[in-house]
Amino acid sequence: MQTQTILGAGGNIGNGLAEKLSEFPVKVRLVSRNPKRLFGTEELVKADLLQASQVNDAVKGSDICYLVAGITYRAALWERDWPVIMKNVIAACKTHGSRLVFFDNMYAYDPKAVGFLQEDSPIRPESRKGKVRAEIAQMIMKEIEQGQLTAMIVRAADFYGPGARLSMVHETIINRMIGGKSPQWMYNKNKKHSFTYIPDATKATAFLAQQEDSWNQVWHLPTSKSYPSAQEIATILASKLDRKDNVQVLPGWVVSFLAIFMPLMKEIKELRYQLDEDYCFDSSKIETAYGLKPTSIDEGLQACIDH
Repeated sequence: MQTQTILGAGGNIGNGLAEKLSEFPVKVRLVSRNPKRLFGTEELVKADLLQASQVNDAVKGSDICYLVAGITYRAALWERDWPVIMKNVIAACKTHGSRLVFFDNMYAYDPKAVGFLQEDSPIRPESRKGKVRAEIAQMIMKEIEQGQLTAMIVRAADFYGPGARLSMVHETIINRMIGGKSPQWMYNKNKKHSFTYIPDATKATAFLAQQEDSWNQVWHLPTSKSYPSAQEIATILASKLDRKDNVQVLPGWVVSFLAIFMPLMKEIKELRYQLDEDYCFDSSKIETAYGLKPTSIDEGLQACIDH
C-alpha cells in the first residue's frame, strides 16, 4: 500500500485532501507542527517545514507528497520562508524518490492576462507575493526538466466551500450575509471573478496524483466558468437567505487609507488587479482530459449555507 503524505496538513485544502485520499487504497500521513487525525487512521508526524532534517524525516517512505502549506499572508514572510520550504521539500522528495504535488495559486501569472488564465499563460508577476510564487514554481519545473523530480503543479483560483477559513469571499460576503450583515467587497463589485470550490479542488488533486499520465505539468483545478461578480454572489445568497443584496464597496482610496493602519489591507493592495478587473481562471484542460467538472456556484453557495 502506498504512503501519501500531506505536508502542511490542517488547513482547508489539507483537510479536504485527506478526506478524498481516504477513498483510495493508500496510507495517509499528515505532517504539520501539530497534526490531528481526521478519520482516526492517519499517521501523524510533527515537523517544521523550515527545518530540512525534519522535512526529510517526514517525507521518508512516502510515494507521493502533497505540499499544501499556507503561511501568514505577508509578502516579507513569503519572501523569507517559501524558498526555504520548497528547497527542503524538493531535497527530501529527491532523496526518498517521492513524487511531489504542489498546490499553488494564480499569483505568478502576468496581471495583464488575468482576463483569461490558462496553464500556458505567461509567468510575469508584478506583485511581491506573485514573484515568490513564480520563484518556487520555477524551482519545481527546473527539477522536472533536468529529470531529477517527478512532480506536478496544481493551481486554484480564490477558494470557497463549506466551513472555509481564510477565504476572502467568505469573510466579506458569505459569512456576513448568513449572519444577517451587509455584504462587502473591494474596488469593484461588478467585475467577473473566479471561485474554486474546495471539494472540487481536493477531489481533483487526489485524482490527478493517482494518474500516470498527469505528471510533470501544470493543471488548473475545476473552476466554474460562470465567473460571478461579487454582486452576483450576493444576489444568489440574498435569494436563498431572504436578505438584501446591497454590496458595500470599499473604493481604492479607502483601501489605501486603511492600509496605513491595517497590515492585511496593505497586503491586499498589491493584488488590486484581481478585484478591479475581470479575473477568469480557465480549467478546460482538466475537464477535457479527465471529465472532472466544477460544481455550480449556486450549488456551492447552498452547501456553504447548509454547513
